[in-house]
Amino acid sequence: MERKIKVAQYGTGKMSVYTMMYALEKDAEIVCAFDLNPEVIGKDIGEIMGCENKGIKVSDAKDAREILSQTKPDICIVTTMSLLSDVEDALMLCAELGINAITTCEEAFFSGNSNPVLTHRIDELAKEHNCTITGSGYQDIFWGQLITSIAGATHKIDKIKGSSSYNVEDYGIALAKAHGAGLSLEEFDKEVASADRISEEERFEMMQKGEFAPSYMWNVNGWLADKLGLTVVSQTQKCVPQTYDKDLFSSTLNMNIKAGDATGMSAVVTTVTKEGVIIESECIGKVYAEDEYDKNEWKIEGQPDTSIVVARPDTVRLTCASIVNRIPDVINSRPGYVPTSEMDDLQYRKKALNEYVK
Repeated sequence: MERKIKVAQYGTGKMSVYTMMYALEKDAEIVCAFDLNPEVIGKDIGEIMGCENKGIKVSDAKDAREILSQTKPDICIVTTMSLLSDVEDALMLCAELGINAITTCEEAFFSGNSNPVLTHRIDELAKEHNCTITGSGYQDIFWGQLITSIAGATHKIDKIKGSSSYNVEDYGIALAKAHGAGLSLEEFDKEVASADRISEEERFEMMQKGEFAPSYMWNVNGWLADKLGLTVVSQTQKCVPQTYDKDLFSSTLNMNIKAGDATGMSAVVTTVTKEGVIIESECIGKVYAEDEYDKNEWKIEGQPDTSIVVARPDTVRLTCASIVNRIPDVINSRPGYVPTSEMDDLQYRKKALNEYVK
C-alpha cells in the first residue's frame, strides 16, 4: 500500500493510549476515535495519549456509523470489553461498512468455541462486505505462538500446561468486575463460580444462545488446538476466587476490598483432544498486592519436556504492540471472521505498516 493506513480507534481507555501511540509511530494515520464516556468525548486524542494535540477529537460512539462512513478507515481497533457480545455492535458495524477490525476482546481471540452463533453472523457479514474481523493481543504470542513454536521442537506431546497472571487494575473496570474483584466469597460463588457447575448439554445450549461467559483460557485452548491441528473432544473450566489476607484498595473499582473477599479469580480450562494431547491452562486475574507481579509460565510434557517462564512481562504494552503489529495481517487476510491461528505468525514491524500490506 503506497499511502498511510487509516485507523479508527473505538474505545479510548487505558489500552488506546498505546494502540494509538504505536500506530502513529508505525506511520499509520488516526482518522477518528469513539467512546461512550462523556468525560472523554470531545477531547483531542493527543490529550488521551498525554502528548500534543493531533487534531482528532473523540466522538460519541452513537455517531460512529456516520463518521466511519465519511472517514473510510482501513481498519478499526476496538479496545472496550472482554466478551464478544459486548463488542457485537462495534464489530457488526465495521463488518456492515466493509471496515477491517481488530479487537482486544479476549473472547474474540477464538470465539467460535464459545459463541458460535454470533461468530457466524459476524463472519457472514464480513464476507459479504469483503473485510476481516479478528481478535488479538497478549495471548497471540504469550499464550499462543510461543507455545506452538516450542511444540515445533517437540517429538511427542502428552500435555501442555500453562499459567499466566495479570493485574486487573491495568485493564479497566469491566475486566475487574468480570473477574469478580470486590465480591464477597458468597457473591463470587453465586455470580461467577456457579456458571461452571453445569452439564455439557447445558453449556452447549448457553453457547447457542450467546449466554456462556468463557474465561480467557477457554478461547486460548481452542486457538492452540486449532493451530496445532488437534481435534477437541471435551473442554471444561473452573473459576476459583483469589483472596488476600489484608485489605486492598482498587483504584479501578474505587473501593477497598476487604481481607478475605475476592480480589479476582483463577480460571482453569482443561481440553481433551482426539489425538491424546491434554491442554490445561490457567489465567489468574486479580487486584495485586504490593509484592505481586505478572508471570507467564508454560510447560510441554512429552519427548522432551520443555518449560518456559516469562517474569514481569509488560502485559499492557505487549498487548497493544501485538494489536498494531497484526494490522497488516488483518488487511491482507481473507474476508470474514478469521482467528489469528489461521494467519501467519506475528512479526515485528520495523517499517511503516503500509509497507507490509500487499
